[in-house]
Amino acid sequence: MGLRQFVIDAWSWLNYKPVMADAGRPSSRAFPELAASWLPPHELRRLAAYKVLSSYDNNQAGQLAAAGGDESALERRELGDAANLVDTALGYLLGSDQQIAVAGAEHADEESPEPGAIEAAAVQERLRKWAEKELLSLRIQQAERTAALLGDGVYVLAWNPEKQRPTLQVEDPGFFFPQWDDDQDQDFPSRVHLAWELPEDEDAGLKARVRRVTYELGPISEDSSAVRHYPWEPGRASNVTCYLTDAEWLLEDLKRGQTLDRLPMHKAVFRVRADGTELNRLDLVIDFVPVIHLTNTIPGAGEHWGRSVLARVLQGLDELAATDSDSSAASATTGTPIIGLAGARLPVDRSGRPEKLKVEAGAVWQLGDSGRMDALDTSPQLAELRARVEHLLDRIAANSRITAAGLGTLDAAEVPSGYAFKLALAPLDALVGMMRLAREHKYRLLLKFVQRLYQAGRAEGWAAGESFSARLAWAPHTPTDRAAVLEEVVTAYGAGVISLETAVQMLLDAGYPIEDASQEVARIRVKAEQDAAMRLAENAARRQRDDDGDDDQDREDTRRAA
Repeated sequence: MGLRQFVIDAWSWLNYKPVMADAGRPSSRAFPELAASWLPPHELRRLAAYKVLSSYDNNQAGQLAAAGGDESALERRELGDAANLVDTALGYLLGSDQQIAVAGAEHADEESPEPGAIEAAAVQERLRKWAEKELLSLRIQQAERTAALLGDGVYVLAWNPEKQRPTLQVEDPGFFFPQWDDDQDQDFPSRVHLAWELPEDEDAGLKARVRRVTYELGPISEDSSAVRHYPWEPGRASNVTCYLTDAEWLLEDLKRGQTLDRLPMHKAVFRVRADGTELNRLDLVIDFVPVIHLTNTIPGAGEHWGRSVLARVLQGLDELAATDSDSSAASATTGTPIIGLAGARLPVDRSGRPEKLKVEAGAVWQLGDSGRMDALDTSPQLAELRARVEHLLDRIAANSRITAAGLGTLDAAEVPSGYAFKLALAPLDALVGMMRLAREHKYRLLLKFVQRLYQAGRAEGWAAGESFSARLAWAPHTPTDRAAVLEEVVTAYGAGVISLETAVQMLLDAGYPIEDASQEVARIRVKAEQDAAMRLAENAARRQRDDDGDDDQDREDTRRAA
């Protein structure tokens, strides 16, 4: 297999795998599709890492190891522990709900709203309607599970003139190839490729091809003299626009060295839109690349890629699968033990050879005077293997920071108090906080792009002006003590140390069924005004009755005196 190379990069935690031992080119036996000549060499380790992680998610890690030369790995038992780890982390990340919140919208229903609050509330309502039409919750589930498993996720936005709204698609990060230059912003590449192979279709008469969709920022005109005023930056002229190119190449036309960024344009077949427009450097009339790259974790300095939830515990999952396999073999010999017979008369077949005996209920073996039967007891080994499985599960839970409490394997009897349980969940809280922080800016960017695409498409109701600051608000990832939060809110609001808006937001974060904080605040204020008016009316009626009673008493006293 050759000597291993010591490499430290974003995927060096996979170096212990034989298929990843070669830093220059991963195993072509396990990943034959990575031998394609159009793939950039520096992207091969990333693509191979995605395939390794996908094999764990689909209980195929043993098959992958066998493809790399370990034939015994086909007997490995994989029981879905990797997928369960990913799904659990995803559930805590997303919480029970996600809401689009625009800064300032919560003050729109006040008696004297802050400047821009009414406009912010209108934009928030439009964005929420867009999210409902585009099935944003479903798209988030798709992209975030991919990000949690592979470390990266990709969104692509586009303006749909028929629907008159931006559309949102989730792409496989294995198709995502950003192009970074040394002299440009490392966070936002000016050119992005989405590329994949299309297999041969003999029935349709199509040969194997590679398709490449390219978004590229460039000058509006060749001499950079043309400028454009974009509606989201009024008063500022820009000479930059985004071009879209969608083309295909026959694999047989590509030669060695013609990688993804060097494909021969004279052999390209450009795709055509439904309206007949050829997608060859089509001007999208926007000054940004509508592709958002999510990372599961905060990348290190100089890195661009995230890290999978499984990254730190992959070897633990291998150990767990091996122990499960050994435990299964041990349980077979415990339930049906191996028995040694001495001095027994064994039945013979027609050829005179002793027949093989089977351990089954009702079997009777005749032994001689000195006969003996010994059974191999493997129950102690089975108990040890089961204890090792529990140890590995605890180790995986701890090192992944999901914790045994987060996985639901913590025995309630081991938790002396609610405070101790909260401490047990502290690593999970930190993990979810880090994952949400890694996504905070990307979702703000996505919602900003949605507003700009509406403006570029001249959609009704979207006037020119700077984009509003919108974010994705996550629900709590762990259950909260509603009674304690309610008592805290009532005490703090009654003492005047927090505003009504803050009090309602605290109840919303605690999981109370409040759909919109600003509307709830308005309803509370209306109810308070109605109650105050009713109390005033009751007080006035009471005073009137008291005054009438006093007048009657005076008349009665006067009559008696007369």
